[in-house]
Amino acid sequence: MVGAQDPVVARQLVKKFDDFVAVDQIDVHVAPGEAFGFLGPNGAGKTSTMRMIGCISPVSSGELRIFGLDPEADGRKIRARMGVVPQLDQLDNELTVMENLVIYGRYFDLSRRDARAKAAELLDFVQLTERADSKVEPLSGGQQRRVSIARSLINDPDLLLLDEPTTGLDPQARHVLWDRLYMLKERGATQIITTHFMDEAEQLCDRLVVMDAGKIVAEGSPQGLIAEHVRREVLEVRFGHGRNEEQVEKLDGIGGRIEALPDRLLIYADDGEAALSELHRREVVPESSLIRRSSLEDVFLKLTGRTLVE
Repeated sequence: MVGAQDPVVARQLVKKFDDFVAVDQIDVHVAPGEAFGFLGPNGAGKTSTMRMIGCISPVSSGELRIFGLDPEADGRKIRARMGVVPQLDQLDNELTVMENLVIYGRYFDLSRRDARAKAAELLDFVQLTERADSKVEPLSGGQQRRVSIARSLINDPDLLLLDEPTTGLDPQARHVLWDRLYMLKERGATQIITTHFMDEAEQLCDRLVVMDAGKIVAEGSPQGLIAEHVRREVLEVRFGHGRNEEQVEKLDGIGGRIEALPDRLLIYADDGEAALSELHRREVVPESSLIRRSSLEDVFLKLTGRTLVE
């Protein structure tokens, strides 16, 4: 049930840039305390949607309410209750980590004393207390991302927007960041996350929409979408350059569906080991094989005919 004070409610939301439709009549409802995701490739309309929710890009048509308020009329009130982690960090490299947070806190009318106290608390939360007096520039990408998250929390926001939060980070830095976001969720923070990493969406999101070309092509929980659209496991087989598609007919009847990609074949099956055994029984021997569980990327591939990272 949609409530008047739910963080985000959008109906038939459209964003146009001249004749280009970036967001095409989407409906979105985000509940309090939910971690909600927009999943899709670059250019799918995720960032355009986030910019409208963040009250920095006007709605072309449709209805959008944030905390029951109109972004066009009440943008300042909405932004006061919101924290934003943009796709590209917007920290001041010439200032220290602490100064970046304190100055940002002053924008929300925190006294310098209160801003420093809050900043110290947040740096402890993101495990950067020892870098409080360091300049931003020499920090690693993961550390700078954590500073951005700390800064976004300086006003105790009711809603946190994270646009591609781990793009460009190494696996270790990604997992540290995920851990901080888990902790925020446990505290009841409502989060909206855009990403083109399917594992990130599966790890972080209670519910998500899959976007392609400005439209929502699927909606649900990560595991619900996987169960609805694809089999439980995937057998990936490679036969060598230029020889994958010619093997498709030989694999007819193995699994529920076969997807031919330029570099491999994907066989969707409830039991990957059984599918591989049947492959060998037919004396079809690939150069390599891999059995894995199905993912959101498989859902996207089925729905759109292409992978998330194209």
